[in-house]
Amino acid sequence: MTNQPQGTSDGQLRWGILGTGFIAGLQTQDLIANGFTVQAVGSRTLESSRRFAEKFAIPTAHDSYEALVADPDVDIVYIATPHPFHHANALLALKAGKHVLVEKSFTINAREAQELVALAESRGLVALEAMWSRFLPHMIRLREVIQEGTLGEVRKVVASHNQNLPKDPAHRLNDPALGGGALLDLGVYPVSFAFDVLGAPESIRASAAMTATGVDRQTAAIFEYPDGQQAILDCALDTASNNRASIIGTEGWIDIEPTWYNPTPFTRFDNAGNVLERFDQPVTGRGMQYQAAEMERLIRAGLTAGTVLPPSESVAVMAAMDEIRHQIGLSYEADAGTSEGSARA
Repeated sequence: MTNQPQGTSDGQLRWGILGTGFIAGLQTQDLIANGFTVQAVGSRTLESSRRFAEKFAIPTAHDSYEALVADPDVDIVYIATPHPFHHANALLALKAGKHVLVEKSFTINAREAQELVALAESRGLVALEAMWSRFLPHMIRLREVIQEGTLGEVRKVVASHNQNLPKDPAHRLNDPALGGGALLDLGVYPVSFAFDVLGAPESIRASAAMTATGVDRQTAAIFEYPDGQQAILDCALDTASNNRASIIGTEGWIDIEPTWYNPTPFTRFDNAGNVLERFDQPVTGRGMQYQAAEMERLIRAGLTAGTVLPPSESVAVMAAMDEIRHQIGLSYEADAGTSEGSARA
């Protein structure tokens, strides 16, 4: 992406959109607005695919996922289906020789995640988790602040993701057969944030309250680290909050304003509460173009892993969520045959 502004593309690589739901529309909108080439879309029905293609002026509409990944004019497939289907959909694309940007949660569990990563690496393909917040300008600046050492030793990360979402028992969020629950849909954000700032935890303690359908309606977890650092994380799907986050160090702290995982300002304070920095960089659209720019950068550089979110870390995040689910008693059909030990972080 030489001479290209961050978050934009020169249009040489061609994207295919697998799935036509809400998140697919958000990503496609940001791709097109920032100069990325969206070549094709694929759905389980031609009607849905054509409707999506017409909305975004996409040249080709396919009547199946198989047809999309077989399209010779597609280089990258964005996997936009619900997470229970990510493993099968991404395998389909990788086996067809396509790079994949896979919505989060990356998969249902760490076993599935490791299979995807291993296949991508063996074929020299990029398999990037679409944890879009990692690539936003304020997150990039946060990592710079931590590396500069002005917070001193980072001791604590606090992050919430609570939303008031549909309570219909038949909704996918409440259906264990569709990977429902707060953790995989919402909790993945604070879990990934803790990994971003503090790395993989040494141990995890988790607690949850469940819905009548048997998925977690709210979950809290404490990540503990060898030198005493902690990450305190929570999520809920039936209660809203302002969704703030903070990073606390020995020389000060950072307060990330609502909603912390969206493009938003943050303020850095010293221990006396004096403002040392106010970061507020406007972002066009939702901000999902930044992860797409990273995807294209990796492909052009001939890399299968970057430093912001390497595939191995996506596997580790899934392993941490496997351990949380083990502690709260939440399992899915895809966990069958996964040993307890391999599910733990």
